[in-house]
Amino acid sequence: MRRLLAALTLLVLAFAGRAAVAQPVSTPHMTTELAAQTAGAAPGSTLYAAVILTADKGWHTYWRNPGDAGEATTITWTLPAGWRAGEIVWPAPSRLPVGPIMNYGYEGRAILAVPIEIPASVTPGQTANLSAGVDYLVCAQVCVPGTAKVAITVPIVAGTPPIDAAFGKTITDALVAAPKDAGLAAAFQRAGQRLTLAVAGPPLAGRTDADVYFYPYQDNLIDQTKPQAVERGPKGLTFTLTPGAAFAAAGAPKTVAGVLAVDGAAYEITATPGAAPAGASGLGAPSHGGGLGLPLAIAFAFLGGLILNLMPCVFPILAMKAAALAQHGGEGSSARSEGLAFFAGVVVAFALLAGALIAAKAAGEAVGWGFQLQSPLNVALLCLVMLGAALNLSGLYEIGTSAQGIGAGLAVQGRLLGSALTGVLAVVVAAPCTAPFMGPALGFALTQPPVAALAVFLGLAVGFAAPYTAIAVSPALTRRLPRPGPWMDGLKKVLAFPMYAAAAWLLWVLAQQTGSIGLARLLAAGVALALAAWLFGVGQRRRAVGSGGLIATLAAAASFVAAIVAISFGPFEPAAATPGPPSAQTQGTLASQPWSPEKLAALRAAGTPVLVNFTAAWCVTCQVNERIAFSSGDVAQAIKAAGAVYLVADWTNRDSAIAKALADQGRIGVPLYLYYAKGAATPKVLPQLLTPAILTDALTAPPAG
Repeated sequence: MRRLLAALTLLVLAFAGRAAVAQPVSTPHMTTELAAQTAGAAPGSTLYAAVILTADKGWHTYWRNPGDAGEATTITWTLPAGWRAGEIVWPAPSRLPVGPIMNYGYEGRAILAVPIEIPASVTPGQTANLSAGVDYLVCAQVCVPGTAKVAITVPIVAGTPPIDAAFGKTITDALVAAPKDAGLAAAFQRAGQRLTLAVAGPPLAGRTDADVYFYPYQDNLIDQTKPQAVERGPKGLTFTLTPGAAFAAAGAPKTVAGVLAVDGAAYEITATPGAAPAGASGLGAPSHGGGLGLPLAIAFAFLGGLILNLMPCVFPILAMKAAALAQHGGEGSSARSEGLAFFAGVVVAFALLAGALIAAKAAGEAVGWGFQLQSPLNVALLCLVMLGAALNLSGLYEIGTSAQGIGAGLAVQGRLLGSALTGVLAVVVAAPCTAPFMGPALGFALTQPPVAALAVFLGLAVGFAAPYTAIAVSPALTRRLPRPGPWMDGLKKVLAFPMYAAAAWLLWVLAQQTGSIGLARLLAAGVALALAAWLFGVGQRRRAVGSGGLIATLAAAASFVAAIVAISFGPFEPAAATPGPPSAQTQGTLASQPWSPEKLAALRAAGTPVLVNFTAAWCVTCQVNERIAFSSGDVAQAIKAAGAVYLVADWTNRDSAIAKALADQGRIGVPLYLYYAKGAATPKVLPQLLTPAILTDALTAPPAG
């Protein structure tokens, strides 16, 4: 009788082809379904049931760790007595970057399979009802939280049930592709603001995949906005990551766990503190470096250094050194000494810059090549140096008797020191320039240990110094240089104009950094420096004819002091915030009050302008807007000038009053930004993607009518 019942059950299942006929649930921008892998369930077995979320085109849902914003999908099961649901088998996610933040999730369809244990006491021939309450967040530019109730009926069978005809293969494929423990060895080490994660094992041996990424299970384990540098070894990979808030809190994480995605394959890993497993590291390259190794990176750096000599910001210094070489007129020994001194100055300067850059990166600071020119004071000083050199070349005064440049004129006998200082100055001027081949090389260097990184920077230094040094140390090349003569004075004056151009460029850079106040201070310093140079030249010429020049020299010294005071008296303040990346703005503190219908009504009744921000912690667009637009000092000033009050309606937790207010505006999700101008009957609805300019324009626009 039992066998007959089982046979009849299988016959029914074979005809039906699936466990149940479940109707999909459609909500705004989302369709939710529940399905089983097999068309039935046997006593004492495990059934995989899956919630299938299909988002509209351009919309997405979130992984178990949603990233910097968002909210993971949750499933609440209602099962027969004795049935138990396990954890969601999460598919490998995709990266969902939005502005300055990084999120993880799924675009289109997501298959969330769950193992369900069936008690051995169930009787074949019966059916079981399974239902699930699904809470999700679906986002595009707007985030909409949703809930769906889905259910299926599962027949109980005596034998192995067939695969469900509708979704069985889909669920099976999702389970096969889901991240699994592949026996990979993993270890991590934290040193300051560097977290290295090394992974090795047979699945990674010899892999040259371009797309490699680590998705952490814990949302604050790493700084998810920072790029992940990857070094390839013969049997694995080593990531260089930035530790997150979890490492700053008391009791640092004992493990680093997550999903390693390697071009279509995904593996679960759990790393413990310790040395890297064998084969995980080597002289590989970061994934964003195009597969460079250390030898190739050094070669790229050398080529980049050679080409760097052709950059406009470097040419004035090197042109002056070429003119200095020509002055030797074939005197090989003197030229060689100065060439080697210049080489030494370049190498020392690059080493110091590299050391500072590597140290800053290790400390977690967001710095890059040319970081020293991010200081307005440094820019101002360098601008005055360029102006002083240009005035010297123009003949306003003389430092020494040659046109070697600013460093070489410390004294007639100080040519070697002058050449070395000219090399240092050339490197400082070259810092904001990036030549071809330099980008991949420097990107590689900043992901490597200090010794390897310094080797790459040394290659850059050698390439940069090579042309001048080669001319200086080669007797054959030196003899080919033209003999000194009256033409040298004309060349000296011509070379002043590239120096003037360099000073003008630095003046413009400072204006971008500090605005009109900083610009005025540097212009005043430049005028004082020019006066000092002219007075110093007057004193030189009077002494040359025996008429004395002490007064002119003292006046020159006073003017020089005035120039220095003009740029050093008090710090240079950054320019006022302008629309652009957050790093280019002055971050302001925007005072806010919590929104409520009563508070809004009271403010409007009093004729007070009101800016309302309907937001939520899980709303990606909201977080981007708050970091880029609402953090601007210009916006804070505009609100103050308008006499407006800034209200925040936080919808992180469900709030019926906020839901009604959104519905009143024809909206079902956040963000929503409303500005109630003084006396306006209705609010102005602002765009969902904001800039500081959009907000300030809305706050400063005259009332309509």
